[in-house]
Amino acid sequence: MVEATRTESIDEDPSPPTSNTSNESSAPVAWSATDAAELYGVNTWGKGFFGICDRGEAVVNLTENGQPVALSLLDIVEGIRDRGMEAPLLLRFQDLLAARIGGLNAAFAEAIKRNAYRGKYRGVYPIKVNQQHQVVEQVTRVGRQYHYGLEAGSKPELLAALAYMHDPEAYIVCNGYKDREFIDLALSALKLGIQTVLVIEMPGELDLIMERAEELNVSPILGVRVKLATRNDGRWSRSSGERSVFGLTADQVMEVVESLRRRDRLDCLRLLHYHQGSQVPDIRAIRDASMEAARIYVELAREGATMGLIDIGGGLAIDYDGSRSNTPSSRNYGMLEYATDVVEIIMTVCDEAGQPHPDIVSESGRAVAAYYSVLIFNILEVNRFTSHMHTLPLPENSHAFVKHLREVDEVLNDKNIQECYNDAVYYRGELLSLFNHGRISLRERAYADSLFYHLVSRMLGRLEHLEQAPTELETLEQDLQDVYYGNFSLFQSLPDTWAIDQLFPVMPIHRLNEKPTCSAILADITCDCDGRMDDFLVAGERRRSLPLHALKNGDEYLLGVFLVGAYQETLGDLHNLLGDTNVVNVGVKDGRPQYLSELRGDSVADVLSYVEYDPKQLVERFRKLAEDAVQAGRISAQERRTMLADYEDSIRGYTYFEP
Repeated sequence: MVEATRTESIDEDPSPPTSNTSNESSAPVAWSATDAAELYGVNTWGKGFFGICDRGEAVVNLTENGQPVALSLLDIVEGIRDRGMEAPLLLRFQDLLAARIGGLNAAFAEAIKRNAYRGKYRGVYPIKVNQQHQVVEQVTRVGRQYHYGLEAGSKPELLAALAYMHDPEAYIVCNGYKDREFIDLALSALKLGIQTVLVIEMPGELDLIMERAEELNVSPILGVRVKLATRNDGRWSRSSGERSVFGLTADQVMEVVESLRRRDRLDCLRLLHYHQGSQVPDIRAIRDASMEAARIYVELAREGATMGLIDIGGGLAIDYDGSRSNTPSSRNYGMLEYATDVVEIIMTVCDEAGQPHPDIVSESGRAVAAYYSVLIFNILEVNRFTSHMHTLPLPENSHAFVKHLREVDEVLNDKNIQECYNDAVYYRGELLSLFNHGRISLRERAYADSLFYHLVSRMLGRLEHLEQAPTELETLEQDLQDVYYGNFSLFQSLPDTWAIDQLFPVMPIHRLNEKPTCSAILADITCDCDGRMDDFLVAGERRRSLPLHALKNGDEYLLGVFLVGAYQETLGDLHNLLGDTNVVNVGVKDGRPQYLSELRGDSVADVLSYVEYDPKQLVERFRKLAEDAVQAGRISAQERRTMLADYEDSIRGYTYFEP
């Protein structure tokens, strides 16, 4: 087993144990699982949850009775297929969700212990990060031992939270817009013994909350969300700073304080909340925000508010690219450093002000859920530029420029690459112009195009021998990448790749003991040029193409996209009417995969009904079309029956490619 090696320190996240099944040999090998792990970076972004075994298969590292167990993703997929479900598949691993919840709570527990902090940590999971029933159910079940709560930003999310969060020591934090029904639900939960906090984000919310509290005869737990001046430089920087959409300015916070003072209800104000935005990459921004918020907290306490809770919001980042840097897809800190810095700063400010240490709440959804899910899809076809380069015969009576282009191919060497490149570009440009004016045939153009890319491919193969390569050639290299067509929808399963250029780790889940020989981009099966992936982590660097293996005739090739548990299921859409994928929740029992639950993906009938088609009506309309064809003598009645049966089977089938 190739493990993610880690050096435990204050900067590192607590990581799960990983199994080691390596049978290392001193005999040299051309390519090994170790080479693959370095190429695809699994030792950095995998956090010990994912690795590669000596058979060359990607593995997920789970635990059973406290012992590490490595399960092959290929074995898991084959087991799912034996049970009647096909790719694309979304695999969920509840052990990884439990490990992340445990790691987050362990980090804060350690930080509190080291600093002799006198408050507690009470995390909440933001339902918006992944709203699926299985996720919320598992979060509340696993989190019970830590009194880990939920955050709800809408009425439907609050209804879900109230059905699953029954721990009287945990919190339900209510953010977002709140109408009367929302407020009544939260106040009713208080009467049922659930610590439900109504966070004031709009100046006008307080009056309605207090009116409903009086009507229901309950004392509300109130919080205020404040807009900090501190900003971060991450992808979600607009969620931070004084111009963020939600929250109160300092003067609006004071208006809330004075309004409560006039009501003699400052005892209701117990929580200060702020949010820096998701995926904050730089620890300095977290420290600065904690300092500013802590100062506001102690001032509210001095004003007479009861306080006792500080909600630091989300922002705890995931290292998607394994670089451990302050770039949008990474972070320059670990979970323990994050917790320690927050605890130390809040404690220091409170001690200086003579205020008790508050309980700390965080809304770290991405950090909890990202590792939970893996998308698996099969490659359907490959468009390889090198497979058809320069295979056409020279057309008879070809234009002189076609022959000149062939002469360039004949004289190319290391010393004249730039000159040959310039000539090739010139002749090809002239030939395209001649074709557009009807002066050469399609056969001549096809030969010239094939020869041009053959030339460029030869030139690229010689670049490593040059001290300085032509800039134009380095740019053209991207145009020569193979295209691997995957059985998935980027817009449904990986919407952040399209919407915000989010990087997700990608690698094959098998054949990893073979050296990849192709360089490719990935395309989905939507009819959209944006349905492509061309940003990858390769050998610790961002690349525009991914090393992959050549397809073997008749053999399937499976890729995995990792760390997709946060936001992707919630944000996915029905582009080209490609629906939800099959989902399987996987655990481990007796050292083998255990298929805990299965959720079939959308059928064609499902997605058509989402956009207001009636599947029965569609069948009837097609039946009429076929019957008219029978009456007109275009098809037989037997052909009609076959066509109608095929149509009905398709209506009931999976929206993705089926074998």
